[in-house]
Amino acid sequence: MPESPEVQALVDELETTLRGRTVAAVDVVEFRVTKTRSRPLTTLVGERVLAVTRHGKLFAVELDGSELLVVSLGRHGWARWGAGETDAAGGAADAADAAAHADAGEAAEPPPPTLAALEFDDGVVLELTDAGGWVSLGCWVVDEANEVAAVAKHGPDPADPAFTRAEFDRAVAGRRKQLKAILQEQESLAGIGNAYSDEILFAARLSPVVHAATLADDELARLFEATVGTIRDAIEARRGIPIDRLKAAKVEAMQVHGRAGEPCPGECGGEIRDFTFASTTAQYCPDCQTGGEILPLKAGETE
Repeated sequence: MPESPEVQALVDELETTLRGRTVAAVDVVEFRVTKTRSRPLTTLVGERVLAVTRHGKLFAVELDGSELLVVSLGRHGWARWGAGETDAAGGAADAADAAAHADAGEAAEPPPPTLAALEFDDGVVLELTDAGGWVSLGCWVVDEANEVAAVAKHGPDPADPAFTRAEFDRAVAGRRKQLKAILQEQESLAGIGNAYSDEILFAARLSPVVHAATLADDELARLFEATVGTIRDAIEARRGIPIDRLKAAKVEAMQVHGRAGEPCPGECGGEIRDFTFASTTAQYCPDCQTGGEILPLKAGETE
């Protein structure tokens, strides 16, 4: 699932490439991506892009007709360039990926299907894709971003330079809820998902399943610093990476997420383990985070 660091890098590239360009055509391949049926994506034809902004894990394309195209990437959505100058780099990257897989004797994964595409006046095409078995990508044409419920309910964003310790404490302190659940709750803190919540909790050396209400003052302070530091450092690290490389860059940068069975990157000498959380799999270091306790892989199971 795309999270704020990768979505911010996507937004930066879209802003640089699309600002000032005019929408020439819209092709909606999968009708379910359109969430505002009375305002279809085709109403954007003829409008010029003024800016592209991020709202948690969503982004918005601001157009000169006083409209916004708000896009939720959902669990498996992303964007790619389909034509024009920007396609040269993307095409070369795809070819390099295919060659690398061939050299390794692996079958290259087929590219995810395009569910909607916007063509601009100079031939550049922005394709919105979804790699999931069900449609998680969503698009809205609205006057203000807050008309989209997922944006309106957002809590404060730790990536925002104005984000404060007081806002963090209001979202977290004293709550009888597991830390990992709070970090992923968009109404509490915007932009964090499964991967970065794992990274934050490892950086803070805190158990993902402990309740926030049990944290001592120094632990809460540590969690605040880890949240802000992890997200902002990741945004800086992704800056300038082409959008077709962002997923790989995210995976490569993870210290514990997706690293089950590997040695802990800390100094404990332990091993990263999986555990089941909210119908998905997450990772942690028992020695660094849970005092050696092994969290369940699934109900009633610890090994």
